[in-house]
Amino acid sequence: MDLLSHLRDARWLDRSRVRGYAVLLGIASLALLANSYIKAMTPTGSDFLAFWGAGHVTVAGDPAAAYDLAVQERVQTGPAAGIDAEGFFAFVNPPPFLFATAPFGALPFPLAWIAWVAVGYALWAWAAIRAFPRLWPIVLAFPGALIAAGHAQTGLLTGALLVGAVATLDRRPVLCGALIGALVFKPHLALLLPFWLAAGGRWKAFLAAGASVAALLLASWAAFGPATMLAYTTSWAASAHIMDVGDDAFHLRLATVYGQLRLVMPANPALAINALVALGMVWLVARSWRNFGQDGMATGALALAATALASPYLFNYDLPFLILPLLWLVQQGLARGFFPYEKLLLVVLYLAPYATRAAALPLHVNLMPLASALLVWLVWRRGAQGGPCLPSLAKAGERA
Repeated sequence: MDLLSHLRDARWLDRSRVRGYAVLLGIASLALLANSYIKAMTPTGSDFLAFWGAGHVTVAGDPAAAYDLAVQERVQTGPAAGIDAEGFFAFVNPPPFLFATAPFGALPFPLAWIAWVAVGYALWAWAAIRAFPRLWPIVLAFPGALIAAGHAQTGLLTGALLVGAVATLDRRPVLCGALIGALVFKPHLALLLPFWLAAGGRWKAFLAAGASVAALLLASWAAFGPATMLAYTTSWAASAHIMDVGDDAFHLRLATVYGQLRLVMPANPALAINALVALGMVWLVARSWRNFGQDGMATGALALAATALASPYLFNYDLPFLILPLLWLVQQGLARGFFPYEKLLLVVLYLAPYATRAAALPLHVNLMPLASALLVWLVWRRGAQGGPCLPSLAKAGERA
């Protein structure tokens, strides 16, 4: 067999090899995760300090102080944190997110970090494995989730909500909507989902999403008081400041079209171009219901892949939700046969969250938007055309 055929069909990439590679990747990632924990316990701290600090003051009975920068500096750099932090991180998430952070704020920071990562990873893995039970080794070693774990950020929680929402649309639309509504603490990750539901006429899920948002806002108002909601509005200035003063290093960490455009142009033109890309993704997601045969999982795979292109504010640690479109493609390939080079492209996309983040600063470009565009194309092609229906490829797919 010549090299081109070897790469085109990738028949060597069978089930046993995939599982073996997943184990090796998982072991290596555990070492990286341990290193991330050690770094988080140094004076530089980590992003999780913002969540822990907000939870800490909430448990102490002063949730509005989560948005008070002076209080947060005192809490995060004080003895309660136990790491002698040199700086602090602003908490900018809406008040409903305090329900999630409060239990961890009751723990010492070193234990809270471990618990936050463990609970988030467990929720994400549970949602993804329920959607693709036969592909669990690929789920557990997914770099998009492991990089989120290392940052102790919100990507695992948002990934669990997004994967769970898409996986439950056809069977439990109300639950799907409730999960989407829970993204009120990171609404830019749900940017395309209202259009996805409306275009498919999935009104139960659409209304449930709205009801979920309203319920969470009312619950946080009742639990934390109107002062906390008003204090949250002061965090908007901090969010705007972060976007305005971001340097090249900051923009290179953004895994978005906007972030890469900001390296060469001012904010307004970059946002305008990103908005055009987002409108294109809205059109694709709406059109997918016609082309994909009203299949909620298929159209949802496209919606999540397109989200990585549409949102202007997204980091590599926000990408655990991409496990769903990736494994949907794997599942389709196993059932119907892989297109030429599709297996290799899926391996590249699987590793992309790690690889593009590692290469961003040295190359002075974050290539994740290109990887996201490739993923959108692969899902669109598969959903619109089905499978190659070639016996040789189908047989190879069964072996993989």
